Amino acid sequence: MRIGVPKEIKDHEDRVGLVPSSVRELVAHGHEVLVETRAGQGIALDDAAYVAAGARIVGTADEVFAAAEMIVKVKEPQAAERRKLREGQILFTYLHLAPDPDQARDLMASGATCIAYETVTSASGALPLLAPMSEVAGRMAPQVGAHALENASGGMGILLGGVPGVLPAEVVILGGGVAGTNAAQMAIGLGADVTVVDRSLDVLRRLVATFGARVKTAHSNVDTIGRLVTRADLVISTVLIPGAAAPKLVTREHIAAMRKGSVLVDVAIDQGGAAETSRATTHSDPTYVVDGVVHYCVANMPGGVARTSTFALNNATLPFTLALADKGWKQALREDPHLAAGLNVHAGRITYKAVADALGFDYLETANALAA
Repeated sequence: MRIGVPKEIKDHEDRVGLVPSSVRELVAHGHEVLVETRAGQGIALDDAAYVAAGARIVGTADEVFAAAEMIVKVKEPQAAERRKLREGQILFTYLHLAPDPDQARDLMASGATCIAYETVTSASGALPLLAPMSEVAGRMAPQVGAHALENASGGMGILLGGVPGVLPAEVVILGGGVAGTNAAQMAIGLGADVTVVDRSLDVLRRLVATFGARVKTAHSNVDTIGRLVTRADLVISTVLIPGAAAPKLVTREHIAAMRKGSVLVDVAIDQGGAAETSRATTHSDPTYVVDGVVHYCVANMPGGVARTSTFALNNATLPFTLALADKGWKQALREDPHLAAGLNVHAGRITYKAVADALGFDYLETANALAA
């Protein structure tokens, strides 16, 4: 198979779909890999490293999209990229379609077969291709939140861990999954007063078993969320419903009741955000203020540490990329129901129910797409 790796064009996005070691594996399996020139330059992976791994460097994204049978990316294709997709082509990347009807329509119109990292599953029910970026985003969240709490960033001037004689910041984390657990680990390490809210008692028990008395836990309900959010210095929302829009747990009234200069970091913004006041921002302009509360809602948070993120992502995606290339998308999905869960768009139809429901589009069952 001929596999194409274009340079990412989203704002401040330096991650790359394949690293040289992944290219070498694909070439060893008999595949051809085309990489757009300077695709990895932002993370110190130069063209020479790709050539040494067996890739062919091409000058433009147009050449990559025109020649490749499968496109491997990181972020959802931007409008200019979506126009380059064609019928029968495979797209393997993050999509996050539920809050993005324009992207969904364009992908449907392209006729491409689009497999989303974020809905691929594992035998345990986990999301193995989302997990590495959830780990990164979770670990970044207290870091960016601490920066936003500084006076120069519009915050109230609180040091996350406090100092002797001065209380630490109160950090409330909504969701105790992969991102929430990693956020808790970092916030605890910085000395903050950390409370994690989740609706699963098993998750809360796991957090207590992991962190002991260093973490407080609370069962998620409307009253608890309202009480904790409105008194917090930093709220980190990590809630996730696979493939679907994030639930709006933080209301406008909650934001209005928070102290001026407090901070919301909405890790769930890729899926539309968990606060009614959230809207996607970029690394170039990461924050805005609503009712005195600083909102950090960067939709590609892990892109801020692009080298770490790229290698972490490739560790998870490579086996699936190899399966798609070795067997073709249809056979690979027939043999692996967990990879089949990643199919979001095929032949002009939405093939993931949560996305179809969120957008109000017709739904084509994956089994029917594979039978065609």
